Amino acid sequence: MAEVIIMPKLGFNMDEGKLVKWYKKEGDRIGKGEALFSIETDKTSIDIEATGDGVVRKLFIREGEAVPVTLPIAIIGDAGEDIEALVRDAFGKLGKEESASESTQDTTAAPAPVQPAASSAAPALAPAQDATSAPDAKDFDVIVIGGGPGGYVAAIKAAQLGKRTAVIEKDQFGGVCMNRGCIPTKTLLRSAESLKEIKESEKFGVVGLDLTNLQLDMTKVQKRKAGIVGQLVGGINGLFRKNGVTPISGEGIIKDKNTVSVEGNEYTAEYLVIATGSRIKSLPVPIDNGMEVLTSNEALDVAEIPEDITIIGGGVIGVEFAYFFASIGTKVTVVEFLDRILPMVDEEITKQITSMLEQMGVEVYTSARVTEISKDAVIFEKDGKVEQAAASKVLMAVGRGPDLGGIDCETLGIRTERGAIVTDAAMRTSVENIYAVGDVNGKAMLAHTASAEGIVAAENLCGHHKAMDYDRIPSAIYIQPEVACIGLTEAQAREKYGDVKIGRFPLVGNGKAKVAGDDRGMIKVITEPKYQEIVGVHIFGLHATDLIAEAAVAMNLEATAEEVAMSIHPHPTLSEIYHEAFHAAIDKAIHI
Repeated sequence: MAEVIIMPKLGFNMDEGKLVKWYKKEGDRIGKGEALFSIETDKTSIDIEATGDGVVRKLFIREGEAVPVTLPIAIIGDAGEDIEALVRDAFGKLGKEESASESTQDTTAAPAPVQPAASSAAPALAPAQDATSAPDAKDFDVIVIGGGPGGYVAAIKAAQLGKRTAVIEKDQFGGVCMNRGCIPTKTLLRSAESLKEIKESEKFGVVGLDLTNLQLDMTKVQKRKAGIVGQLVGGINGLFRKNGVTPISGEGIIKDKNTVSVEGNEYTAEYLVIATGSRIKSLPVPIDNGMEVLTSNEALDVAEIPEDITIIGGGVIGVEFAYFFASIGTKVTVVEFLDRILPMVDEEITKQITSMLEQMGVEVYTSARVTEISKDAVIFEKDGKVEQAAASKVLMAVGRGPDLGGIDCETLGIRTERGAIVTDAAMRTSVENIYAVGDVNGKAMLAHTASAEGIVAAENLCGHHKAMDYDRIPSAIYIQPEVACIGLTEAQAREKYGDVKIGRFPLVGNGKAKVAGDDRGMIKVITEPKYQEIVGVHIFGLHATDLIAEAAVAMNLEATAEEVAMSIHPHPTLSEIYHEAFHAAIDKAIHI
């Protein structure tokens, strides 16, 4: 039985709706509950699902067209039904006999149905090309390969600047950051933080709680994580619709400097932006099959709290997981090859973090070279001796490397160094019309860096002149207390400038930290000697990852220590540590 699909009325004042995308084409089967199309009103964007099973027999309007509510826009029916009869019936049922007559006298006179490609992955908005009239015409102005924080931002910015843009993603939009990195990790850490807050609630005057059997229900934690990730990924699809970006699902293979193949379909563009991200690294050591070795991907999906775990690698990933597992009751051991964990962090801060982790019961081995993973231990060399850390599970957290899958750099003439694509400050590769952003260029493997690079690339390929500055990029570590830094460490600053000025202020002297019940940590600021310009800020303390933004703005404006010290900060807030530390750098801190 045929069903007439009308433009729905989603609000009292809604008179018309804009059809953003058809998820099915004529002839496709559709099941009850499957998304048929998405529409946009002045207030919302929403997917509309089929109310029954059938075959899409007729699509009356194209993507991008706006039509009045209750007007027929599609027909779902059985494969054998007479299409002309269905069209007449559709308009007749709505009292539109005259319109139906005009529409069915000549089926070509009816609103032309949209012609999506063979799957919803293909660019339904790609203009048809006439090879005889426009032999050099391209499907798009810009194709972005990779839909992570670098790729999807580059695509949106290019579209905002007037380019016909498509973005190709073989997995989930949002990339590693949103699906298997930043967001999932922080969701787990927030659950651990909540557990800690409840356990410590008595010191705030909360009584009557049974604190003897508190633990995380990992099933509920994982469900919450999945919900958050799903909402954010869905938000990216909404941004694509809003900005006119065409999403294409599948693995993109670059055929030449203007052509990308996706599962047998080829798409052309004037410019390509490579944003394929990174992949997990592993140590080339013997691993016994009897040991369960996890990567960060599997660690994010743990269904039960492990009794113990040994983490190989003391970088950001390793330390965040060490903190998480230790917080929820797991015995944790960290084995790090270098002489300290978090080697990118100022050494003074690192010492405090190491001490905090050890107080939580984490065993930390540094200057330790892993040689083997047996069925019940991680074996390593330290100080010329062979030692081992017993474990029932091992987390391999030795970092990530650029993902060049689908990119034959040698054939394409794209220059690489140490497995990463080489780019200039404009994010341009050695091939003039190809750009590379995010982890794939190996410069700074941070999501916000990738997004900034994506914007710079889009601006430049659109004819503007923007340059990426890597000297003032903040980084963050989401343990508790948090860690955040920007610019040079003390050692780096002394090597570059010689006699630098250092200002320190401990959070124990901050009233808001006292009120919050966590006054651990400090702020450390570094200025160069000639102008007292800020060259480094390092924070270990409550809300450090939010506080570092002030330093980022100040440094990008080339602010001096005196300018920040004399800026009035509200009281009582954690932000007051800034003017205290910069007072310490130019003279003396007030409250310590």
